[in-house]
Amino acid sequence: MSEITNFRGETLAPQSGTRGDAAVDALILRVGERVRKARELKGIPRRVLSDMSGVSPRYLALLEAGEGNISIGLLQRVAEALDHRIEWLVGEDDPWTSDALRMAALFRSAPADTRHKVLNLLAPQPEKTARRHRIALIGLRGAGKSTLGNLAGQALGIPFVELNREIEEQAGMPVNEVMAFYGQEGYRRLEAQAMNRIIATHDTMILAVAGGIVSEPETFKTLLAHFHTIWVKATPTEHMGRVRAQGDTRPMAGNPEAMDQLKFILTSRETLYDQARAKLDTTGRSVDDSLRDLLALIRDHGFLD
Repeated sequence: MSEITNFRGETLAPQSGTRGDAAVDALILRVGERVRKARELKGIPRRVLSDMSGVSPRYLALLEAGEGNISIGLLQRVAEALDHRIEWLVGEDDPWTSDALRMAALFRSAPADTRHKVLNLLAPQPEKTARRHRIALIGLRGAGKSTLGNLAGQALGIPFVELNREIEEQAGMPVNEVMAFYGQEGYRRLEAQAMNRIIATHDTMILAVAGGIVSEPETFKTLLAHFHTIWVKATPTEHMGRVRAQGDTRPMAGNPEAMDQLKFILTSRETLYDQARAKLDTTGRSVDDSLRDLLALIRDHGFLD
């Protein structure tokens, strides 16, 4: 069988025709089935998953067929692109029948008030105590998190912090250089550290986080437990238009399918963003109108009471 390389030029080793250890074969088949089913449930075409993970479409096809002996590093990229932890793909328990995983899926799809009741029953301390007066704005880039967070902080007389700026201060370099030097895993590690440092030093604040924070379950769980979260949302067209209006043409540069990819990312993360305690739709709204909406939402939910 000929060699296969991914988008980064790394040589991948598909299985030969000789059958190895039965347990290993079963694991490879199990991983492939789960990757395929997760991709199909999210409505992500294989070519889009390839772009998101950096693994070639041909190798993804072999992986899903149970014929590709994927490395841990590449599998981690696929798991991140699917918004799942890697153990979800390799564990022996069937993620669609396991009670614990079923409970997690039910929780994610339950209405907000039901999720809050469950958290109140299971939380080791009262939610209000854990969250203090911290507010976090989540959602995709271009929704208005930074602009509205900064203005709301000024209006309310409380600190406004961007998590990526904290990461840059900690790393001593811009986020794009952090990604280039340390990769996604290193960035996520710095992100978790910055989050814990913010929680330890601020009882009252507004925080804006990057859209992909929901793909790291432990960090997202920490965010939900220690902040009153607000999903700042907009249509994909407005997300893209606002980013370009800021002078950033990278999302569309040389990528005619960028809008389709943005829609897939938004769709795949909707159930995660929907775990926020409140939602702010900025579609078709001016900055002033959206700011008034945000301040009213904070007041009506008693996030600073």
